[in-house]
Amino acid sequence: MVRQATGIGRNVQLLVMFGLGIWVCSSGLLGQIADNWDDIVYLSKQHMVLVGASGAAAILLGIPAGIWLSRPAMERYAETVMQVFNIGTTIPTLAVIALSMTILGIGFAPAFFGLFVASLLPIVRNTYTGLLAVPPHLKEAATGMGMTPRQILFRVELPNALYVIFSGVRTALAINVGTTPLAFLIGGGGLGELIFTGIDLMDTGMLLAGAIPTAALAVMVDFMMGQAQLRLVPKGVNPLR
Repeated sequence: MVRQATGIGRNVQLLVMFGLGIWVCSSGLLGQIADNWDDIVYLSKQHMVLVGASGAAAILLGIPAGIWLSRPAMERYAETVMQVFNIGTTIPTLAVIALSMTILGIGFAPAFFGLFVASLLPIVRNTYTGLLAVPPHLKEAATGMGMTPRQILFRVELPNALYVIFSGVRTALAINVGTTPLAFLIGGGGLGELIFTGIDLMDTGMLLAGAIPTAALAVMVDFMMGQAQLRLVPKGVNPLR
């Protein structure tokens, strides 16, 4: 059922992209977009660096934080601490970026920080929820076999929670790719330069030269994470296999 729904969602994405491509070609905007090709290549690299750096930082902090909050010693405080991570979702991303600009100035650093904060919650929440959802009898059986808490975490809990953790990472990266265009507003670069400049100049070709690569990157990242989720999560706990 899950695999079928995933396949339908991917087909819908491809259908939308195909339809957009037909519209662009038939409207005569393809030539205008091609005029911005050098900018598209350069700004796409900036876009991917921002996504990769902030996404990797969110993964490196979010997964250990989710593991820490799922431990029995943190049971009373976990939801309270989770509200701290929830700030990144509660406050609009543009406001987070603007606030970070007042502290870090303009350029890469505040853009990185804002995207990092926006990407953090899905990873922490899914790691925490996935570990709590591991059936207690599996952990009891592991304890009965003489495993230490560390061995239970790495050999029982994490493998069973891996599918949910991957879903959180996938959601976080999708949010990140779609939010990165805002980095242009504080000098962070990226495809937002073409999008917002196109809006200011009412230049549809320039606007699409930024919007279409952004959409393509989002689809590509989602596809790559979906394949990683399919192939890296063990078969016995992976509903996609």
